[in-house]
Amino acid sequence: MTTLKEQIVGVWSLVSFQDQDQNGNTFNKLGENATGFIMYHPEGYMSAQLMQQGRAPYQSRDMLKGTTKEMAEAALGYLAYAGKFDVNEEERTLIHHMEVSMNPTWLGQLQPRLASIEGDLLTIHNGLNPNQKLIWKRVKAYEF
Repeated sequence: MTTLKEQIVGVWSLVSFQDQDQNGNTFNKLGENATGFIMYHPEGYMSAQLMQQGRAPYQSRDMLKGTTKEMAEAALGYLAYAGKFDVNEEERTLIHHMEVSMNPTWLGQLQPRLASIEGDLLTIHNGLNPNQKLIWKRVKAYEF
């Protein structure tokens, strides 16, 4: 049997990002058509990028010169972080080290994720918010 670390290594494409409100209603955190990737490298680093579809481009067309409103709206529809990751094989838990993050509140944090893999699907529950569930599908190797 292979370890979780061996199974997790690779590139995964977002299938869904769901959350629950206080009344138990399920909703898609970044909309119905959210897209993204999470990558786990064999040397112990990971990166996650998720985005809501339909985000408006800045009118200036300059990636650093949107209005305050444009930048706030763009940020609300995007989630990104990267850093080292650890695996607890017994608990089937991943620990994401928030070394870089679009959200400065996460910088320096260690965030647990409960992981399960079935076939080509990876399901991750946020260890800090168990109502959040992300489903990822393994990406086939890209051929240049």
